[in-house]
Amino acid sequence: MTETQDQAEIFGGGATELRDKRSFDGSDVSSIPAFVFGEELADLADTDSRVVVLTADLASANRATDFSARHPNRFFNMGIAEKGMITSAAGMASCGYVPFAATFASFSALLCAEQIRTDCAYPRMPVRIVGHHSGMSMGFYGTSHHALEDLGVLRTFAELTVVCATDANHLRAVLRASVDHPGAMYIRLGRGRDPEVYPTVPDLTFGRAIRLRDGQDLTIFATGSEVHPALEAAAILADEGINARVVDMHTVAPLDIDEVLAAAHETGAILTVEEHNVTNGLGSAVAEALFLNGSPAVRFAKHGVPDEYIPVGPPAALYAKYRLDAPGVAAVARELLR
Repeated sequence: MTETQDQAEIFGGGATELRDKRSFDGSDVSSIPAFVFGEELADLADTDSRVVVLTADLASANRATDFSARHPNRFFNMGIAEKGMITSAAGMASCGYVPFAATFASFSALLCAEQIRTDCAYPRMPVRIVGHHSGMSMGFYGTSHHALEDLGVLRTFAELTVVCATDANHLRAVLRASVDHPGAMYIRLGRGRDPEVYPTVPDLTFGRAIRLRDGQDLTIFATGSEVHPALEAAAILADEGINARVVDMHTVAPLDIDEVLAAAHETGAILTVEEHNVTNGLGSAVAEALFLNGSPAVRFAKHGVPDEYIPVGPPAALYAKYRLDAPGVAAVARELLR
């Protein structure tokens, strides 16, 4: 008889081989800012009557509760009916509203792909699909709740802007800039516990990357949750005499091709880093930009999650396993430069 794993232990966080001191029940318990999604949208709604929020029974998980408390007549809990939520949001957009429809990224991007394409992107409806708890941040809940393919799927949809929030202040900037942005948009969020990269709300233009650190030996293009580890990795490399440029490629579609080509001309190598399958995500987008736009020869590697279904475990342990923490990113960079 084959031994079975105690699922209660796994999902409750009790399996010692899948735990570390930084995690409990799949959440990083260090002092990190929580979600500002509902709070920021409530502020925007104070002066803009077009802003409405929809969620699929996850108001507590994404802090839409902060919005509903201040604007109850503009908050809609659609229940566990994600596809209907996206189509309803498109209908609201056709009537002049700017809807923000939020649920887990695995549901919004993968379950609702058809609705995003046909109801939102194709008619260019100003719907903001918000996919929170993206990547493998829902570690203990397994493959059904992981979103490691969402960028790859959605960046192929014409007329859809795809953007990844980096931290709380960056999310504020994304939400503010999104209100009057034409067409549909997918906004990818982490757990709402992302370490600070931006001490203040940055100036942001969709499709234009933000260079956070300069260097001439290597460019690290990172997005979303991997921007902070990329900066920490660059600091590690600097102590070894390697000067790495770090760029927050927050918009995956449309991609900032000029910044990619500048990296190819000005630095010796390019590494992309993302909490996503290495197939068809940010790395693939950067590779396409290099190949299709006359880039000079440059060392190149894309780093993320291998093309596989990942094991169940707390995010911190999974990031370490897949070398998506700072030491891991630094090690991948050294391998590329060798």
